[in-house]
Amino acid sequence: MSLFKIKRGYNSLSKTFRLPVEMVDKLEQLADDNNISLNQLIIQCLDYALENLEKENLSE
Repeated sequence: MSLFKIKRGYNSLSKTFRLPVEMVDKLEQLADDNNISLNQLIIQCLDYALENLEKENLSE
């Protein structure tokens, strides 16, 4: 498994999601530590998760 690498810059579309407070706190800190926006970090986390799904979890 490859390590997670933080990138910069994306085109975007606005959506609303509800996340647990504790998760948001951790994500905000990680974004701040890496000098990127929270949105950019969440995009990268979701992209990584989608690219690394186990094949049995994918619907056909």
